[in-house]
This record gives sequence, C-alpha cells and structure tokens, in this order.
Amino acid sequence: MRLGVDFGTTRIVVSAVDRGNYPIVAFDTAEGEAYEWFPSLAAIRGSEALYGWKAWSAQKDPGATIVRSLKRYLPDAGPLTMIQIGGSQVSMLEVLSGLCGELHTALREASSLGAAPDEPLQVMLGVPANANGNQRFLTVEAFRRAGFEVVGLLNEPSAASIEYGHGVRSKQDARGRDLILVYDLGGGTFDASLVEMDANRHEVLASEGIPALGGDDFDELLASMALAAANVGETELTQAEWFLLLEECRQKKEALHPNTRRITVELDQLRNEWQSVSVPIADYYARCQPLVDETVHAVKDLLAGREDSVQAVYVAGGASELPLVSRALREEFGRRVRRSPYTRSATAIGLAIQADTQAGYLLRERFTRNFGVWREADHGQSVIFDPLFAKGTPLPLAGEPAHTVSRRYLAVHNIGHFRYLECSHTTAEGRPAGEVMIWDEIRFPFDPALRAHSELSHVPVVRTDWSVPQEVEEAYTVDSGGAVTVTISNLSAGYQRSYRLGRWSVPAEPLVPGKKKRARRAAKA
Repeated sequence: MRLGVDFGTTRIVVSAVDRGNYPIVAFDTAEGEAYEWFPSLAAIRGSEALYGWKAWSAQKDPGATIVRSLKRYLPDAGPLTMIQIGGSQVSMLEVLSGLCGELHTALREASSLGAAPDEPLQVMLGVPANANGNQRFLTVEAFRRAGFEVVGLLNEPSAASIEYGHGVRSKQDARGRDLILVYDLGGGTFDASLVEMDANRHEVLASEGIPALGGDDFDELLASMALAAANVGETELTQAEWFLLLEECRQKKEALHPNTRRITVELDQLRNEWQSVSVPIADYYARCQPLVDETVHAVKDLLAGREDSVQAVYVAGGASELPLVSRALREEFGRRVRRSPYTRSATAIGLAIQADTQAGYLLRERFTRNFGVWREADHGQSVIFDPLFAKGTPLPLAGEPAHTVSRRYLAVHNIGHFRYLECSHTTAEGRPAGEVMIWDEIRFPFDPALRAHSELSHVPVVRTDWSVPQEVEEAYTVDSGGAVTVTISNLSAGYQRSYRLGRWSVPAEPLVPGKKKRARRAAKA
C-alpha cells in the first residue's frame, strides 16, 4: 500500500492511494476518539520512551518530560546528534525512529487504513523546501528503521502544487502551462515555491523558506498575551499547565473568523483559582503581523521580476487559516489568491498522488541551496568557494540517472582536506552568504603511501614535490531526493574512496528542547 506522509512539526498527516482516490487516514486514540492526524510528540517518563498519542496523554503527567516540535531541531542535527530529554541524552535518530515506529504501529493497528498484516507500507515523504541534506537523510533513515519502504522524498510546497494540479486546476479544464506560487505555512515551518506546470508535468523553478516560523509561534504569542492579561509570569506554569494553555490557545486561534473581536482564554482550565481573560483581536493581530510580514517578504523575493506572470498564489498549511494571513496575501496579490480546500492535508494528498504510479505526474525539483567546497587559491594564500551544485540546479526525475559533476587536477599536497558547506545565497563575488551550514570534513590520501590509512586527522597536510605526478578526480552525484555522494580517485595510483556527504559529526553540546531560538529569514547579500 502506498501512502503520502506529511511529517509536520506538530502533526503528521497521512493520505492513502486508493484506486485514484487519496483519502486522509484517521487515527484512533485510547479514549475512542478519531483524528485525521498523528501527534509529532516524544516523551520520557522514568525509563520509558513514549511517542505519538502516548506522549500526547503524558503531557498532563508532571513526571514526564515532553519534546515538542522535533522537526524544528532537524536543521541543526546530524545522524549522531544527541538531544537532552530530562536527565537523559538520546540520539536524535533514535527519537525520530521511535516516533516513526509508533506511527507504523498505529497505521496497522489503530487507524482507518485497513492494510493487510503482511502488506508493505510504501511512503512518499515530504520535507521543507529549505531542508538541508542532513535533515533529508534523518527523515528518510528514521522511516526506514521504523519498517516503512521509502519510495521518494518531495519538498512540501511541491507536493501542494501537485494537489492543486490534480484538484483545482483540473476542474478548471486548464490548458497550456501555468506559473503558480505555493504559499505553505504549517505548524512550525514556512515554505514557498514557484512552480511551472501543465496537465501532468510540474517543474519547481525556485524556492524560499523560513525554517522556524509557523502556527506554533502564533499559539505562543496568544499564550503570553493571556498570561500578561492575568498578571501571571510564564515561569509560574508547570509543564502540564503549559500544555493545557497552548492547547487552549491553539483551539481558540483555529476558531477565529474575520468578524472575531476578542479572544477569550479560559485560564481556569489550568488552575481553578485563575479566571478567564480576554485579548482584543486587534492587539493579537498586531503581535502576529511581523511574522506574517516575514512570509510575505520571502514570497516577494521569490517573485522578483515575475509578479505579473503568476496565475495563482495557492495557499496551504494549517497555520494559513489565520484570517490575518488571508488578509495580508489578498492585499498583496488580490484575486489571484486561492486557498486549498484541504489546507491541513494538501501536502499529504499531493505526496500520495506523486506516490501513485497510475496518476502520471512528473515533478522535477531543484537544489534549494548552493552546495560546494572550499578550495585553496593563490598558492595557498587564500581560499575560494567552489559551487559544485548551484541553487536552482535541476535534480533528476525519479528513475533518471543521477546528475554528476566532476573536478580533475594534479595534487600538490599529501592529503586532500575537503571542507563542504551549503548556503542560501552567494555574493556578487561568489562568496557564501545568507544562511550558511557547515558540513563535515573529508580527508583523502593523495599520497599512495597513505592509501591504507583509514584515519588521517592526525597526519599533517604538507605540500609535496612528486617524482610521479598524482592525478586526482572528484566525482559528485546527486539523486532525485537531493542526496550528494562523492567518489574521490587517485587516477595515477588506481584507488578511490566514496563518501555520502552530510553533517555526521556530533555537536559539542546536545540539543536541549525549550532553548531553541526561532531562525530569522536569511537576507540576500
């Protein structure tokens, strides 16, 4: 059975492929209720690890430590990164795999899916458009370890564009090619993609994103305003009380409509001695406006020079239901704004359509960041950035051969020291700028005498006058999911090594939930 899985910051939404239909899977809780989403939650209670609905229920337990919004930590994580949960340090990959394992069990045993016990669950996964290589690897690896068969990886706004093409556009009997802007504001991330499409073929032209901006932030703003109105300090709340308050604020936020004038927050649900407070809607929107403005600025950057060519601004993501968002977009783009009829599930539906081999959709993604390596120049007096895959480089379609870039030269050192990085933008001079992500370093033995050494970090890198020149080739390949592999060869001596590139080192300090700062949108240099 094939599925589209939108691994969201606060909710996981699953859509199934069912003979040309793509129903949303409903999950049953222990209390007998059904929800069309699965919580992206992990918890530690004593020596017990809890995930999904079990972690949801544990949020009221003062003895449990809850980790919310796991997805927000992935841009800073690697495969060996540890995360601090209470007094324990746990591998991020272990936590993600545990969450995916609980999802796998729930799909088979407590959902509307109806899969046979021996039927494999094949999934098309969504990731933020601005996700770095490590985030993509962690997502795929966690699902594989949990027992899923991962058939592909797709950027979330690209998936929403497929849902648009399958639903809204097809009903309009559209012909020719359209240019649409997908605005995807979810629970914890914002993404926008410019997509050119016809009936069955989509091509992503460019993408922008803000890694940590979404509905979570709107909930927290309302919570802080409610506490201020009650003259209660945020530090006075226990973990269980914070859970209740954020849930109350989320529900009140999701119930807002254009005619709402005040928001009543029931603080007596936290403690009996506290009373309800009222927050004026104008004050709440004033606090939210800078966050919405950030998303609009990102969209305007993406559209620069192409504003008049866009047929539609397609709005998806649960947080986009905030009336303030619709108002800001209509003020900027007028009648071209079109909201998905499935704002909270558009990505999952698009992923399921892409996973459906009978649907006939082809989507070509592009690199959303510049990926390259530092190289010496001027006889070692300076370094330059060599962009191996520039932002906007097309990725191969699923099933096509991997895209390859190579470099060939004569070595001048005994060891090649390769330092890789990603960046959101580059300057006019070609230097990395904007959001820069440093990847791990690789050392390759150019000197044949060192070819048997597996660990070269303690061997000094020195310039060498070779009696026999050593010709070296670097061959970089990227697949349809954006994973980069390099094979470095000493062509003269006839040996090589291959590496899957990413951020594999362990950070100096474990990630600590609750101490994260929301990343600002990277400014173009």
